[in-house]
Amino acid sequence: MGRGTVLVTGGAGYVGSHACKALAEAGFTPVAYDNLSTGNRWAVRWGPLEAGDILDPSALHLAFKRHRPVAVMHFAGAALVGESMREPALYWRQNLAGTLNLVEACRIHEVGALVFSSTCAVYGTPEQVPIDEDTPKAPINPYGASKLAVERLLADAAMAYGLRYAALRYFNAAGADPAGEIGEHRPVETHLIPLLLDAILGLRPPLQVLGTDYPTPDGTAIRDYVHVADLAVAHVRALEHLLLGGGSFACNLGTGEGHSVRRVIEAAERVTGRPVPRIEAPRRPGDPPVLVADARRAQRELGLLPSNLMGLERILETAWAWHAEHRARRLSGG
Repeated sequence: MGRGTVLVTGGAGYVGSHACKALAEAGFTPVAYDNLSTGNRWAVRWGPLEAGDILDPSALHLAFKRHRPVAVMHFAGAALVGESMREPALYWRQNLAGTLNLVEACRIHEVGALVFSSTCAVYGTPEQVPIDEDTPKAPINPYGASKLAVERLLADAAMAYGLRYAALRYFNAAGADPAGEIGEHRPVETHLIPLLLDAILGLRPPLQVLGTDYPTPDGTAIRDYVHVADLAVAHVRALEHLLLGGGSFACNLGTGEGHSVRRVIEAAERVTGRPVPRIEAPRRPGDPPVLVADARRAQRELGLLPSNLMGLERILETAWAWHAEHRARRLSGG
């Protein structure tokens, strides 16, 4: 007997598809609700695909009525910082208005648990690192601001409607399914690891190292990289907490360890045995020098102990295995 259906908005995307696999392994039936604007039909492998948009309330209601989910995992939304600066209305519409539709559907269909894909961008440029959950929220772009607004919406819905939620603030999701079934592939790529692996494979121009004059030991920006499969497990554990009647909470998802761009490049060269073609370029406006999570709440609430998390080498090994086999074919539309 299964544990029920979970509606996964954005379930054809990078983190969403890995979460669907983790849900299936935990005994749930994931239904990927996705408009396929950036998601991939081939990544939907552990449950049905429900083609739909969170901006379409009628399609949402039909999906809730058809599948009768016990809970929702919410990944759908726009997630490119630079684009959010150029197209803020798109981000407020997709991330806030879309989530409002989803919350309304949960209320109408009496679904009382929702796990939300939030981001460390809600903190902006923090004065101190590592960053804990009580760090002041001061987003510096529409992407982070819209995600923070969703967190407020969920808090209000919790108070008014009894919705229980978990807001999981990612640091840098990376890597690929260790079994090699799915990986990172999106129409517009901005993430360091797939960009450098593409450069190694000759699928893109040399990697641009954006900024070598940061106030860090080697001059490049430092980030906290967390394996996408570990993120997926965290979502399932957060969901289980809510379904057992646990209270709402917000939590960082990171490892507590930072790696500079240069260090990631060096590790990639060790893992692949190939040089990373690269050039130095100016910083991107608004990129903080260091973003590293204080991960103690995730350790306490979700059991994400450092000894159980995959480190940088494993992140790169899984990403490289998937890229080397699948990436060229995916870029060509195969």
